Amino acid sequence: MKKTSLYLDPETDRALMRLAATQGITKAEAIRRALKQAVAKAPPPRLSAIGVGEGPGDVAGDVDRHLAETGFGAA
Repeated sequence: MKKTSLYLDPETDRALMRLAATQGITKAEAIRRALKQAVAKAPPPRLSAIGVGEGPGDVAGDVDRHLAETGFGAA
C-alpha cells in the first residue's frame, strides 16, 4: 500500500471515528473503503485523442457503410 496523508476537519474526524468504531475497523480502513466506493462511481476517463483528427464523424452510427466504403475485409 502507498501511504498518503490528509487533513480532516474535527467534525469529519469525529464522524469517521464513530463510523470505524461501529464497523469494528480502523479509521484508515474506513477511509480506504469510502475512497474505493467514490472512485468506482466515477465516470471512466475520456480519451484525449477524440476530436484531434478529421473524419466522417458518424462512423459508430453507420459502421457497415463505412466498412463497405473502405473495403475492409474484402479479399
